[in-house]
Amino acid sequence: MTRDENWLLKEKYRGVESEAFHADCEQLSSGVPLGYVIGFIHFLNCQIWLDTKPLIPRAETEFWVEKALKEISVQQKFRDSIPKFDSPIFNNQNADLRVLDLCAGSGAIGVAVAKAVPEVFITFAEIDPVHLPTIEKNFLSNIAINRDIREKRCEIVESDLFENITGQFDFILTNPPYIDVKAETVEKNVTTYEPHLALFGGEGGMEIIEQIVAGAGAKLRPHTGQLWIEHEPAQVTSLTSLAHQYNFQIVNHPDQYGSPRFSVLTMA
Repeated sequence: MTRDENWLLKEKYRGVESEAFHADCEQLSSGVPLGYVIGFIHFLNCQIWLDTKPLIPRAETEFWVEKALKEISVQQKFRDSIPKFDSPIFNNQNADLRVLDLCAGSGAIGVAVAKAVPEVFITFAEIDPVHLPTIEKNFLSNIAINRDIREKRCEIVESDLFENITGQFDFILTNPPYIDVKAETVEKNVTTYEPHLALFGGEGGMEIIEQIVAGAGAKLRPHTGQLWIEHEPAQVTSLTSLAHQYNFQIVNHPDQYGSPRFSVLTMA
């Protein structure tokens, strides 16, 4: 039995072999990604359902989101420490943090934030409407719904990047499509089964990234807002140049394997 088959047996069938299990093993043999066969993946203490087959969140994404969570938590604690005044002058600066999960897909990033720092308000932005019910399911199944926070603490918006997004945010977190459309190194089962809309970022993989950086300044809170963005290691030079073009300071960071995989941009 392969490692994936063992994981499937444990996660989906609780160790009990059945006809359904063996049918799922056939799917694995044909190249269907393990996450789709099981139906969910684990992501930072969350169970992320993949009902509509969004992009499967990767370990590299989990790595940098965990770091973002620490920064968000620090800022929220600071915000909580500020005395709150019943005045419109102070309401905005004392409001809880707002976080935008851009190119949300399954909603894994925003759901992880909401679970770790429940005071924040999360906006999920996803271009493909088929995935919106999956985002809602993931939010509700991972967050204590008895606190009635669905209406108060998140919104799920069908949006082509910032098109239908209103207001400004303390954090924009995004794993955008960034693979070069001409890339030949992508695994076959990825290109066969995962959504191309979430994978490929046009020529050089930079087209969506350029749109995000160009539009982020207007959507971030002045001076303090941060854009956390995942990218290919080979895109660091282009992204750094782009950030400076739009008056951002940028810090590039390695993933758990030592490759420059994500960057944090703040207004200069």
